[in-house]
Amino acid sequence: MHTRNASFQQWQALLTNRTKRNRTGEFLVHGVRPLRLALERDWPVRALLRADRPLSDWAEDVWRSTPGQHAVLADVLMAELGQKDDSVPELVAVLALPPDDLDRLLRSPGLRDPSQPALPAPLITVFDRPASPGNIGTLVRSVDAFGGTGVVVTGHAADPYDPRCVRASTGSMLTVPVVRVPSHAEVLTWVQQQQEAGVAIAGAAEAPARWVVLGLDEGGRAALRRTDLTGPTVLVVGNETRGLTRAWRDACDEVVSIPMVGAASSLNAAVAGSVVLHEALAQRLR
Repeated sequence: MHTRNASFQQWQALLTNRTKRNRTGEFLVHGVRPLRLALERDWPVRALLRADRPLSDWAEDVWRSTPGQHAVLADVLMAELGQKDDSVPELVAVLALPPDDLDRLLRSPGLRDPSQPALPAPLITVFDRPASPGNIGTLVRSVDAFGGTGVVVTGHAADPYDPRCVRASTGSMLTVPVVRVPSHAEVLTWVQQQQEAGVAIAGAAEAPARWVVLGLDEGGRAALRRTDLTGPTVLVVGNETRGLTRAWRDACDEVVSIPMVGAASSLNAAVAGSVVLHEALAQRLR
């Protein structure tokens, strides 16, 4: 394919057009690590695109073994889809969007590494109304690194399937369940359902462990190191500029703050969430 025909225009629209991504149920991924993770986790590949040049052994094997639509594109077109001025990706995959189903947070064997030990309780991170795709990707990467269960993006927010988010996650978007919901209400209803159902938790006593909703805010009264993060936990990170909404703040069992020194007035939202996730991992490993 050497022209910007209808198929190419549809793939190109997935880069910048959120409505098109939602309507077609597709998004773009490229890069060795993200593509390898997508294939290992059995993500549905709608189409696989390649540059019109010899491929590396790895890319050639992926090209031959991956089912679905295949297309060979001119280098200039592949460079556009890869959004790189100085290089041409060997492969670009068009992946199917997963359903925005909160139950995916607790049952996602196809998207988790089975060799990793399960942590004793769910640790779900909610990012409320994030404005930056890069911040979503960074937080998803931290959730992956520190053993989190999944990520929920609530409210009017940046799109987790924006290419900038996928790149910032360095592939973790393909290993961590990410779910989009309209508001806090859907999350709280789901948490209540899990509590009532007594979701099995490794090492829990006879009575189901109580789910706790924790907000993160610089004005929070609960000290991070004295907050128990070992049980089923929903960590809520607010918008980068405006923080937690009143609705989320009222729903939280506690609002946690991170101790800081120096002249900085606050932390980047994704960084702050990462600090809490690391503390949760440390507590759980102990």
